[in-house]
Amino acid sequence: MSNTLYDQDFYAWANEQAGLLRAGNLSAADIAHIAEEIESMGKAEKRELVSRLTVLLAHLLKWQYQPDRRGKSWRNTIATQRLDVADHLADNPSLRAKLGQSISDAYKRARLAAANETDLDADAFPVTCPWAFEQVMDPDFWPDYPVS
Repeated sequence: MSNTLYDQDFYAWANEQAGLLRAGNLSAADIAHIAEEIESMGKAEKRELVSRLTVLLAHLLKWQYQPDRRGKSWRNTIATQRLDVADHLADNPSLRAKLGQSISDAYKRARLAAANETDLDADAFPVTCPWAFEQVMDPDFWPDYPVS
């Protein structure tokens, strides 16, 4: 069992490390763990983008495939997620380089979520995202029911 402050009290460790960095005392700082935590923060930002895209894409699928259930709640969720995705990308512009993979990852989850929430089989939805990112983010884009 480790007896380091990092393992015992993360909050205290973080504050201690911030103080050491501000003082320029790099030799006393826990550089390995600081690097690990910074990397983890970056991964969390990407996960946040995928999470918001998942909610947005799932609601767009539900909007398209269940036109009789469209309502204010779905419309507001779609609008809110569009704003949140835009804000998140504004705060983290380098994530734009990861949009292709993020949309792909999010769509896989959105397809399953839409299947669960609509009682449709996942096979009812396209295997890959049918919309470009620009469409997904366009406040005037509301997908129509698919033509058979």
